[in-house]
Formats: sequence, structure tokens, C-alpha cells
Amino acid sequence: MKHWLVVVLCVTLLNLGRALVAAPAFPIDRIPTAAGDLEITFIGHGTLMLRWSGKVIHVDPWSKLADYSKLPPADLVLLTHHHYDHLDQEALARISAEKTTVVMPAVCAASVPGGVVLANGASYTWEGLTIEAVPAYNRQHMREPGQPYHPKGEGNGYVLTLGGTRVYIAGDTEDVPEMAALRHIDVAFLPMNLPYTMTPEMVASAARAFQPKILYPYHYGETDPQKLVDLLADLKLVDVRIRPMK
Repeated sequence: MKHWLVVVLCVTLLNLGRALVAAPAFPIDRIPTAAGDLEITFIGHGTLMLRWSGKVIHVDPWSKLADYSKLPPADLVLLTHHHYDHLDQEALARISAEKTTVVMPAVCAASVPGGVVLANGASYTWEGLTIEAVPAYNRQHMREPGQPYHPKGEGNGYVLTLGGTRVYIAGDTEDVPEMAALRHIDVAFLPMNLPYTMTPEMVASAARAFQPKILYPYHYGETDPQKLVDLLADLKLVDVRIRPMK
């Protein structure tokens, strides 16, 4: 009997160990929508995974940050632009299945044939989910004079409407006029990775302009996100939430 109990205990511990290894330890938030919770997995950098209404949405998957063989395959992939930390062929291959739809700007099309190309300002409806492409670009931060890190017209941010809840994933951008013009955003992801995207002051200015209910700074590199919290301390309408998105 004792031998049998030892065997059962060993098998149980082995299975538990395998489960712990297989389960990625990424933080998760859940946001209620009219069609069930939106589950947000914070993988890091500019990379997210969303689950909603039985669908899995990967945003800018990057294999440096996760073993995508241990994450669920994508029903939908959103690519914001073509830089290596946003368009990673290895990650795409891991999560792509026959059913997978990839939405992207034209600058990605040569690398990802068969996807849905959205120009700035265009929209697309997928499985009852509306996707709006918002321009993502630099006006101030340049590689050299006249050469922005992200030229206007190349990259997309996306506004997703999920059960009436509007989620804005900005991509690599500064606080451009198209961002300031957004309205009725429930959840926003704004980048703060210098010198490529925004300073905390730029993010704070954008937040004051379109006032998302929940704001996640993401893709923030070495920038201290607490600076943004301090800058928006008086703006009670915006709930600034810090997650590990370095």
C-alpha cells in the first residue's frame, strides 16, 4: 500500500511540474464587456495576447519573449508594422493555423502573404469584431534629420470594438493628431519607448486629449512608467495601470 501511495504521489508531482513548466507566467487582466470578459495577457514589450468570445488574438507576437509552442494558436493576429520586434516570422509560424487571419499594414505584406491589408483610416470586420486602423508615426523623434523612426503611412495602431468595448492598441507612434481625435476609448495601450515612440509627457498629453477609461503604458523600455502615473495623478477619469511591458 505504501509503495502504491508513493507511486501516485510521484506521478502527481510529475504532472504538476509539467503543468507549471507549460503554463507561461504572464500577468493577466480581465475587462468586462457586453459579450463576456476580455482577457489580456501581458507578454511584454509591444506584445499582447487577447482572449474574447472564444477567440484568441495575438498582437505583434515576438518569440524572444515567449515560447509560442506553449501558447494557443491565433484566430487573429494584428501586426502594427514591419520592425523585427513586431513582425517575427518564427512566432507567426508557431501560432498560425489554417483558420488564422492576419491584419497588417501594407509594409508587412511582402513578408506575410495572404493577410488582410489595412491602410491608415480603413476598417475591417472580422467575426463580429470591428478593427479600425489608426495612423502610427513619429513627428519629432528621428533617426537623422528628416528620417523619422516610423514614417507616416507605414504603421498602424488599431481600435478594436469587442462587445461594445473599444480597445486602442497604438503600435509605435507619438501623440499624433489622429490619436488625439479618438473618442470613447475604454482601454488604451500607449508606447513609451525612447527615442522611438513617446515620452511620458507625450503619453500624458494624449491621455488628456482622448481620456481612455483605462490606460496601460506598454513597450516602455527603460522609461520609468511611474513618471506617467505622477503626470496624470490629477486626471481621475483615467485609470493608469502598470504591467511588466518593458
